[in-house]
Amino acid sequence: MTGPSQRREMAETAVERRGVSIALACRAFGVSETCYRYSPKLKDENEVIADLLTGLTDARKTWGFGLCFLHLRNVKEHPWNHKRVYRLYCQLELNLRIKPRKRLKREKPDILAVPDAPNLTWSMDFMADRLGDGRAFRLLNVLDDFNREGRGIEVDFSLPAERVIRSLNRIIEWRGKPGTIRVDNVRNTSVAS
Repeated sequence: MTGPSQRREMAETAVERRGVSIALACRAFGVSETCYRYSPKLKDENEVIADLLTGLTDARKTWGFGLCFLHLRNVKEHPWNHKRVYRLYCQLELNLRIKPRKRLKREKPDILAVPDAPNLTWSMDFMADRLGDGRAFRLLNVLDDFNREGRGIEVDFSLPAERVIRSLNRIIEWRGKPGTIRVDNVRNTSVAS
């Protein structure tokens, strides 16, 4: 199957070599007469646009198509259509390279060891949720790592540091002092004597 440009060329050769009328050649090859008579214009301007674009992208390394086009349109006052300028911009392969995001390499956390007896290691964590009316509340959970028993839960709309300390002291009075307390984003916190 031939494309429109190939059919146009065949119609042109039929008109030139065989002396066939343009209308007959266009009908025979399935080309419209406007397509046959079309001649591309402004090829010299395309070279000017290409030179300006390469000059802009060399001078301004961080400019993408949008800034280049706005500079040509508003500063240099050229009347060119953005689609035409973008087509040339892509043909020249001036598109900015998208930089890949840098991935942070994180250390793998140590595997949590299960203690040998109860009350050796506790885990402490904060959680948050919302009520039906939209008010947020927080929870402080303290668990024994040996048997996953809950040592204490503190729930309120706000849990300041004094309240957390008071809650931990109350749990220590009831259950005794643990060897260490694990907290999110902290390795191990030894409990002071």
